[in-house]
Amino acid sequence: MGIVQRQGLRNTVISYLGLALGFVNTAFVLPTLLAPAQLGLTTLLVSIATVYAQFAAFGFASVGIRFFPYFRNREAGHHGFLPFLLGVPMLGFALITAVYLVGKPLILAQYKPHDVGLLQPYYAWGTLLAFFTLLYSLQDAYLKGLYHTAFSSFLQDIVLRVLIAGLAVLYGKGVLTFQEFVLGYIGLYGAISLLLTGYLAFIGELHLRPTLAALRVRPVSEIVRFGGFALLSSLSGSILGFIDSWMVSAQISLAAAGIYGIAYNISTALTIPARSLNKIAFPLLAQYWKDQDLLRMADFYRDTTRLNTILGCYLALGIGLNLDFIYSLIKNPVYATGTTAVLLLLAGRLFDGITGVNGLIVVTSPRYRFDLIFNLSLAAITVLLNRLLIPVLGLTGSALATLIAIVGINTARTWFVWYSYRLQPFTWRIPVVLAVAAGSGLLVWLLPALPSKLLTMLMRGTVLTALYGGTLLLLGLVPEAQPLLKKLLRR
Repeated sequence: MGIVQRQGLRNTVISYLGLALGFVNTAFVLPTLLAPAQLGLTTLLVSIATVYAQFAAFGFASVGIRFFPYFRNREAGHHGFLPFLLGVPMLGFALITAVYLVGKPLILAQYKPHDVGLLQPYYAWGTLLAFFTLLYSLQDAYLKGLYHTAFSSFLQDIVLRVLIAGLAVLYGKGVLTFQEFVLGYIGLYGAISLLLTGYLAFIGELHLRPTLAALRVRPVSEIVRFGGFALLSSLSGSILGFIDSWMVSAQISLAAAGIYGIAYNISTALTIPARSLNKIAFPLLAQYWKDQDLLRMADFYRDTTRLNTILGCYLALGIGLNLDFIYSLIKNPVYATGTTAVLLLLAGRLFDGITGVNGLIVVTSPRYRFDLIFNLSLAAITVLLNRLLIPVLGLTGSALATLIAIVGINTARTWFVWYSYRLQPFTWRIPVVLAVAAGSGLLVWLLPALPSKLLTMLMRGTVLTALYGGTLLLLGLVPEAQPLLKKLLRR
């Protein structure tokens, strides 16, 4: 657990700094300087580029993590693994680019005429954004295999957000036109990709010389089969992540997608602990499978689930109890119409954390093909639910569809991991943590509101921290903190 703790701690610190920056962007900078439709456009472009890049990658980002333990040999340049990892996706990118450009009329036909006028000028630029996204994801996967994850997190969570905020300020002051803002926005993704390349060179891991040895370490047919399944699995996962914003923008408007995007961003606070952990958990689980060390995997599964539950409950309560304050910081009151959507999305994120790293266990296991079945089924259900619920409930319908999808896929994966390998993430501590969270949240909710929303937020946050954190420590539900607690008590 040493490397997990070190890398996980670094990633957590970086991710929470990034969360703070993301909140400033979400609450102050972008909603103040961009109209909802403009914000919806940038969100849509990133969503399109992400799925575009996944098609091109053909699952090789997952291949990079799953098979790197077999190639690991620094003296031999990891047997030409990096050129192999980059080569196939670049061929895929050329093919998908042709499909993307030819399919332009079909894609634009899904949007209302006013939104088409906003999206069309930037449609072709989506190819460049997709290329930068592809390059970054492949290099990030390579670094995960090397257990170097902190710098890529720093670039994505901190550097990119600071530069986006600066770009938005320049647009707000009239230094840039909106077109220049969008092009600069795309260029920033290229900048962090190049910085990641420079980092690989700096640590001596930029081995770009191809070798035939890369084709002999593992059967190529096995790698390609895994890549194909990983592609379909990642695409279905992206559908779960992006279909809501796509369908909101198509069925309602880009402005509604901008409002939903703010709600979605607020809820992502709950993903930070798990996302920080997953950067190192993926290659570690792959190593456990290679070593057939199911005992250590079981301990890891339970420990990480408990920590995700503790942090997730605290964040969910902190955000949910103070939504009125959060939205008061956003100058445009139209964004507050996404309040109910935030609560539903928080519930989904919390359930995801409570069920642990089940998805990563399935993906890295010998039965990884079953993850594809789960994801494709859930993707189809998500599309159907969005189509049914958005016309009736609007933004709330899309958030409800996402909640149902997250609960469904995690329930299925948790059962499958238990049925296949007798691994399950729950101990007696989980229901006790949930009971403590529910009681603490109820008591804080019953507190009377103060005249100032800021003072109300500070009061609620302080009482919640004292009640929830203090009870968890006293009951011994956070054993990692017991040495520190005993030291403080002695003092």
